[in-house]
Amino acid sequence: MKQSIFILALVFFTGVSFGQSLPKKISEQDFSIGKSVEIESAVLDETRNLNIYLPLSYSKDSLKTYPVIYLLDGSKDEDFIHISGIVQFGSFSWINMIPESIVVGIGNVDRKRDFTSPSQNKLDQKELPTSGKSENFITFLEKELQAFMDANYRTAGTKTLIGQSLGGLLATEILFKKPELFDNYIIVSPSLWWNDEKLLNEELTPYTSKKSIYIAGGKEGEVMQRTAKELFDKLKAKKTENTSVFYEFLEDKTHGDALHIAVYNAFEKIFRTQTD
Repeated sequence: MKQSIFILALVFFTGVSFGQSLPKKISEQDFSIGKSVEIESAVLDETRNLNIYLPLSYSKDSLKTYPVIYLLDGSKDEDFIHISGIVQFGSFSWINMIPESIVVGIGNVDRKRDFTSPSQNKLDQKELPTSGKSENFITFLEKELQAFMDANYRTAGTKTLIGQSLGGLLATEILFKKPELFDNYIIVSPSLWWNDEKLLNEELTPYTSKKSIYIAGGKEGEVMQRTAKELFDKLKAKKTENTSVFYEFLEDKTHGDALHIAVYNAFEKIFRTQTD
């Protein structure tokens, strides 16, 4: 009897299963949010990968120009996709947080080499043996990458740099040494411990252009938290009338997850302040 009930149940459920028809697939295609471009750098003597997000209106309005956001650690498996998502969301007309912008994510080859200046600290040298070539990378940004973007895309004058961790260290070095390269600096969890914190003791190169600088970090230990705040304090004390400086301590974030919310908050503060 039990066996008969089981067979009847099996037949019933099998019939129901075969009776259900799945939707017919009409088409399938890859989904892309941008372009991957390889360029040959004479300065770095190597091929570099760029991931480029173009605003939705880019192909529709052939006369419009767009600000450019330069993203360090911009590989596909790093920060390019989620930062481009914030840019797209923030530029929706019903959000209107930032202007439609081009994002260029700079893929890494050796970030420890590119994002650090020479260090006299023996432990730095031991743990990051390829380090100390940031001057070359800054020259690449200035002489090659910005020129490439201006020549191949409809760029407007405003340029923003985003850097986190060692990328934040590099962004700080650029701000101190060549501030005119970018208009806006978003510096998150900067590794200012590098070379016994010597970058914090350097003087800022004078500049005349308008600047917005956002600094943020999470719960990342005494050194990271202290040096980020010291950077803000130094910039605030030295700032001119045409400079806005912002600082946020993200108490519920750590080194690994501070970037996303920090960039969102930075866009709100920087771009909404500029349009007020």
